[in-house]
Amino acid sequence: MFTGIVEELGEVTAVETLDDACRFRLRGPVVTEDAKHGDSIAVNGVCLTVVEHEGDEFTADVMAETLNRSSLGALTVGSRVNLERPMALGARLGGHIVQGHVDGTGEILERKPSDNWELVKISLPADLTRYVVEKGSITVDGISLTVVDAGPDYFTVSLIPTTLALTTLGLKQPGDPVNLEVDVVAKYVERLLGTRGAAQ
Repeated sequence: MFTGIVEELGEVTAVETLDDACRFRLRGPVVTEDAKHGDSIAVNGVCLTVVEHEGDEFTADVMAETLNRSSLGALTVGSRVNLERPMALGARLGGHIVQGHVDGTGEILERKPSDNWELVKISLPADLTRYVVEKGSITVDGISLTVVDAGPDYFTVSLIPTTLALTTLGLKQPGDPVNLEVDVVAKYVERLLGTRGAAQ
């Protein structure tokens, strides 16, 4: 489990395309300081398993399902990525419960800068709109954010200077894809109430 509090801005150092998968090598001095084979690290909000670890770099395999459901397939050598290790038992939950299981992708539609913050508008797939509410939580590229406005096919978030400086959202421009994970609590409540079929 993750919290959506990005630990560092890492970098893709190698990409190996396989028949039905992809192998990434990524640099991240903070997340690799205690990494071991089999550990989980969230990369742009996608939970990946450490296959190899050497120095400040680690390697992870990404299967076709993940490439199709997320924006990881668009990564190239030099791409910057948000990195986060799993939450340690007993640690503070600074963001919200994040599984690292991407529900879909959105696209940066618009950026409106201000003196002390920036409003970013992101497209929202139709099958995810019912899970996104004003002042609710959403994960964008692995970043725990609060929804400012929830529209019929979009949502907006406000980004403080720290988020802009330390994550990929400071770099992405209109047209760029982002990984989205909605609040898992909303999905469980829907399932328990038996409203899944009626809501679609």
